[in-house]
Amino acid sequence: MEYELRKQGTRAATAVADSTGNWVDTIAPSWSRPYLRLARLDRPIGSWLLLMPCWWSVALAAGVAHELKSLPLYIALFFVGSFAMRGAGCTWNDITDRDLDARVERTRSRPIPAGQVSVAQAFAFLVAQALIGLAVLLQFNRFAVWTGIASLAIVAIYPFMKRITWWPQVVLGLAFSWGALMGFAVTFGRLDVTAFVLYAGALAWVIGYDTIYAHQDTEDDALIGIKSTARLFAERTRPALVVFYALAVVLIGVALALAGAGVPAWIGLLAFAAHLARQISRLVIGDPALCLRLFKSNRDAGLLLFAGLLIDAAMRAG
Repeated sequence: MEYELRKQGTRAATAVADSTGNWVDTIAPSWSRPYLRLARLDRPIGSWLLLMPCWWSVALAAGVAHELKSLPLYIALFFVGSFAMRGAGCTWNDITDRDLDARVERTRSRPIPAGQVSVAQAFAFLVAQALIGLAVLLQFNRFAVWTGIASLAIVAIYPFMKRITWWPQVVLGLAFSWGALMGFAVTFGRLDVTAFVLYAGALAWVIGYDTIYAHQDTEDDALIGIKSTARLFAERTRPALVVFYALAVVLIGVALALAGAGVPAWIGLLAFAAHLARQISRLVIGDPALCLRLFKSNRDAGLLLFAGLLIDAAMRAG
């Protein structure tokens, strides 16, 4: 998945089904709309999902440090950085996939194959978004800066993985879970076992929800040779989700235990687990609209966990 929501059919020449009617289509200046769509600001769910591990990590780290002074600033900086870097990643994806997009009906209206922006213009826009992300990153300590930069290698290779492996969701997870490391990096200037266990838990979560996402397009992906865990698991998707979501909950629980988290954090994890279980119970892989709704609902699952971690951090600092 390229962390944009895939098209469920084109309602207009310049808009996709799950974005039509939003602020980009209604109030944004017409000249800006192709760029806003390149950045997926018309469909921000991917930015929220990129943000969640960042917020989990920084809240958990604040609890370990018993210090909230910098937490509001870090929360704000991660918000801006996640939206900027997700936009840059999606723009890079559209540049690398422009030939594939032009061959598929559901993706022909993307800005590059539709001729709304050139490759050169898209690349310039990518650089601008990356510079915003860099400006955010430079607000942190040197260790955190280099930790953030290290993630770019994974981001760069991700668009090509769906052509060569049935497990592109793993590579996506490595990138989208990176924030689970960043909270500890910015708070302590180092990484420890707790951070890596949280990262592993977030990785399992991403593999699970992105498998749901990919079920929207299994037929089209088969036609153009795109591989995914959705195609790999097929009718075995539900038990596969049980494995990955359970692994996510267990690993995040281990991270909480290592961090000495209190009751609010565990309540947040319980709510997170219940949300994931409900997704599995409702899943119908042949219903693309439902798959999209379940995928989007992972923002709420992530926020439930974050709320618990945030309350716990506040109580421990008090």
